[in-house]
Amino acid sequence: MAKHHFPGEFLWGTATSAQQIEGGRHEGGRGESIWDRFATLPGKIADGSRPDMTCDHFNRWQEDLDLMTSLGMGAYRFSISWPRILPAGRGKVNPAGLDFYDKLVDGLLEAGIQPFPTLYHWDLPQVLQDEGGWAERGIIDAFTEYTTAVARRLGDRVTRWTTHNEPWCIATLGHEEGHHAPGHTDPAESLRVAHHLLLSHGLSTAVIRNEVPSAEVGIVLIHCPAMPASPTDADVDAARWFDGFFNRWYLDPLFRGRYPEDAVWDRVERGHLLGSDLPFLHDGDLEIIAAPLDFLGLNYYSRNVMRMGREGRPEAVAVAPVEERTTMGWEVYPQGLEDSLLRVHRDYAPGSIYVTENGAAYTDPAPVAGRIADPRRIAYLRSHLLAVHRAIAAGVPVRGYFAWSLLDNFEWGHGFEQTFGLCALDPDTLDRIPKDSAFWYRDAAMANAVDDGEDPAP
Repeated sequence: MAKHHFPGEFLWGTATSAQQIEGGRHEGGRGESIWDRFATLPGKIADGSRPDMTCDHFNRWQEDLDLMTSLGMGAYRFSISWPRILPAGRGKVNPAGLDFYDKLVDGLLEAGIQPFPTLYHWDLPQVLQDEGGWAERGIIDAFTEYTTAVARRLGDRVTRWTTHNEPWCIATLGHEEGHHAPGHTDPAESLRVAHHLLLSHGLSTAVIRNEVPSAEVGIVLIHCPAMPASPTDADVDAARWFDGFFNRWYLDPLFRGRYPEDAVWDRVERGHLLGSDLPFLHDGDLEIIAAPLDFLGLNYYSRNVMRMGREGRPEAVAVAPVEERTTMGWEVYPQGLEDSLLRVHRDYAPGSIYVTENGAAYTDPAPVAGRIADPRRIAYLRSHLLAVHRAIAAGVPVRGYFAWSLLDNFEWGHGFEQTFGLCALDPDTLDRIPKDSAFWYRDAAMANAVDDGEDPAP
C-alpha cells in the first residue's frame, strides 16, 4: 500500500470542549452555563442525561494528558469554560478556574503537546443569558473582559488562540431551530446573535494580540459544501441558498468585510430582516470583524445535497444509503473535505488552515479482552486524511488535523447516545479505553503519513 506523507511541521491532534468532558459542575467555583440549564428541561437531551460529570476531565486531566502522550499527539484543541473563569459572566475572576487551565497548559507543554485553546465553545454563563445573551450587543464587552482575563494568565505560554467555535451552530441551532441551548426559535434573533459573535471575535482578536504580541489568532467555522440534487435551476438555487446562510454568512464578513448580498436578500424574502438593511449592523462593525486572521479553523463532517421543495423552500435530501452514513445520519463523504479546503483556499485565501474537527459517530462494540474494534471509524479517518493530503498537494496551506474527539462524551442534545471518541469510557469507572482507531491514529501521527488502506468489512 502506498504511503502518503504529510509536511514535516504538520500538527496531529485531538479535540474536545469543556462542556462536553470537564464535568465538575459544582467544583472549583464554576458557575452555571446555558447547557447546564438546558439539560434540565424535559425532552431536550435525547437520553435524559446531564453534563454534571461527563468524563470528569476536571479531576482526571492528568490521566487524559498521559493518554494523549501515549497516542503521540502533537497538539490538543480544548475549550476554556467561561463559567469557570467568570461565574457571574463578568466582574470577579475565579482564581481556581484559571488555576485549572494553568496546570493543564503547563502539563501539555511539559509533554511536548501544543495547547490550542478555544475561548468559546457554546457554554455561555447562564447569568448572561438571563440578560439576553448573544442577542444583546452588550454581551460583547463581557466577552472581551473574559478574553482579557484568560489571555493575561495563559498568554506567556499559549501562542495559538481560537475565539469561537462554529458560530453557525450557536446562532442557528440555538436561536433559530431550538435544538441547542438556549433553545430559542427566532430567526431574526439568530441573525443578531451571529453578528454579535463575529463582532466579539474581531474585538477579542485585538485583545489577544495586545496581551500576547506573538499570538496567532483564528476562528473555527463549520463548513458544509452544498450540492444541488439535480442540474435544474431550482435545485441549483437551493444549493446556493444553503451555501449563503451556512458558509458565506460567516466567511464573507471575516474575509471580505461584508455580508453576502444574495443571502441577505434570501433573509429579507423570508421576513427575517426589515427591508434590505441589517438592523444590528453599526458603522465600523464590518471593519472590526474583518481583522486579519493568522489562521482559519475548519470543521467538516459531511455535505448537504439540496433541492427546492414543493412550497418553494430549499430542503436537504438524503442520497446515501444507511450503510454509508454515521449514526448521526450524516453521509460519509470525504471528497467534501477536499472540496471545502479547495473552495476556502480559492475564494478566501487564509494564510493557514487547520482542520480543527473531523470525526464520526458509530455504535461501538463492547470491549473484548480490552479491545474495541471500530474499523468503520478507522476507514473514516483514513479517507478524510487522504482528502486533506490531496488538498495540500493542490496548494492548500493545511497546517494540522484534529480528530474529533479524544473521548466519548456529552454530545449536546444527543447526550451520551452518540459516540465520536477515539477512546471509550467505562460507564462504571470512567476509565479510558482506547479503541482500535486510537492506535491507528497514533501510528499515522507518528509516521506523519497515511496509507491507502482497505475497505472495512460491513
